[in-house]
Amino acid sequence: MRYLWFLLLLLPLALFPFPYYLTLLNFFALSAMVALSLYVLTGLAGMTSFAQAALMGMGAYATALLTVKVGLSPWLGLGAGLLSALLLALLLGALTVRLKGHFLPLSTIAWQVALYILAGNLVGLTGGHTGLTDLPPIHLFGISLDTGFRYAFLTLFLLVLLVLALYNLRQSRIGRALLALRGDALAAASFGVDPAALRLKAFLLSGVIAGLAGFLYAHFLRFVNPTPFSLEASIKYLVMAVAGGVGSIPGVMLGAAFFTGLEDWLKDLLPLLLGRQGNYETIGYGLILALILILAPKGLWPMVERYLPSRDPGLPKAEPLPLKSPKGPRGEVVLGVQGLQKSFGGLMAVAGVSFDLRRGEILALIGPNGAGKTTLFNLITGTLVPDGGKVFLFGREVTGLPPHRVHLLGLGRTFQHPHLFPELTVLENAALGTFARTRAGFPQVLLGLHRREEERALATAYGALRRVGLESLALERAERLSVGQQRLLEIARLLASGAEVLLLDEPAAGLRAQEKRELASLLRSLAREGYTVLIVDHDMDLIMGLADRVVVMNYGEKIAEGTPKEVQRNPLVRAAYLGEEEVA
Repeated sequence: MRYLWFLLLLLPLALFPFPYYLTLLNFFALSAMVALSLYVLTGLAGMTSFAQAALMGMGAYATALLTVKVGLSPWLGLGAGLLSALLLALLLGALTVRLKGHFLPLSTIAWQVALYILAGNLVGLTGGHTGLTDLPPIHLFGISLDTGFRYAFLTLFLLVLLVLALYNLRQSRIGRALLALRGDALAAASFGVDPAALRLKAFLLSGVIAGLAGFLYAHFLRFVNPTPFSLEASIKYLVMAVAGGVGSIPGVMLGAAFFTGLEDWLKDLLPLLLGRQGNYETIGYGLILALILILAPKGLWPMVERYLPSRDPGLPKAEPLPLKSPKGPRGEVVLGVQGLQKSFGGLMAVAGVSFDLRRGEILALIGPNGAGKTTLFNLITGTLVPDGGKVFLFGREVTGLPPHRVHLLGLGRTFQHPHLFPELTVLENAALGTFARTRAGFPQVLLGLHRREEERALATAYGALRRVGLESLALERAERLSVGQQRLLEIARLLASGAEVLLLDEPAAGLRAQEKRELASLLRSLAREGYTVLIVDHDMDLIMGLADRVVVMNYGEKIAEGTPKEVQRNPLVRAAYLGEEEVA
């Protein structure tokens, strides 16, 4: 389907006898570009913005000012428009991407309204609500694009290129990471993603796309005023994306086509029904959107997609990424925990816990529910900042470093409850672990220069799935896995990441007896290869038969440390688990 989009370029020929519909076709292309900017921001990264029309306006006003007031070429206006939209996106993104919940969309509304008012009141610069007129037409290869027919070839060609670039983005390490951020930023950080930095880059890309649409809009109408860049316009573009299906490129395009045609139809129909003129189409938008979301909560495209033939992507056949074998003498301390403390209000969750983890060993961290084991994991991995104490990884202090930086140093973790992404396949979930081992950035990805690296990343992920016994499910969606299979998938993602120190939080929960034996065999094999494992689990048979040493916690304190047999004989441990009276 990726290359079927080039069929769009035939539409101007089909509509050549109908100038009005050529104009409508250009408006569709421009609306689709803004809607695609929301695909990046909302569909992939999970951020909602009501400022896309403002970003579009920056591109339009920048080229209008340069071409009308300075007399420069529209192509210089293109550069100025993209740069202006990029700078505004940088400002908005830097201030808003760290916001959560409803605060992010509310802040973009504030910026959108402020910029609209500013454009309307800077009469000397922008012409106020009267606007700037007589923008020059774009010339391409000596041809003036001064008709809807000629202009449609430019807008549709750029739209097709943008669609292909965003397909590349979705099928890449960055696309997977953005989807992971949308679903679970904590899990994304655990395999090397910097959430704030990646969200900001997505905001910048979204801004550049909207700025391009603004440039094209200005030179199509050859007139600019604030009205097309209002809050109402931003809402309209968001409605297009959501109604079509903001999570997919075809959905966004369908929404843009549907509402572009619908707007024109409503403008003609509603005055006839109501007997008066006015902007009643906004009410029509709302009612139709509500109906779509009731009947198709994920948008129109999933309803269409179910009737289309599915494509089997096939299994990766490339050479995996280079194996990162653990290096260093067996028995050296790779993780040192010294006096870690963490309290929540008056509750001391972790009270001065210390222990060392040595290369090639399996150390179990056990204790009753509420003992502080998961909190300790979060302190070690950087998810929580300790109130006191230090953490050393391979001799380097990592106390308080954010999770993505801790991971880059060779530490990976799983979670007490599986943190997976149900809309991704099992293979893609495992490939998330390769994020820190691959390097393709936005430019390479958008241009499709990442494909060899991507194939190797998928091959690495498939090898990790084979190691945990999930290779037969590689192309299934993760939502179809049982709880036990989800936990194995988390371990596969960890193996694909190349981490040397593995922190496993209850990996055996939900596994059947045979699966537990296979898990134990896998962990012993990894330990022999030089991997180091810190495991939390409540299955004492598994722990006592697997661990080299055991650390026991109770009420946030370490109460015992030693071999499994030593710990089993410890009266403090027996009291913690069985409630026996301590022996004086």
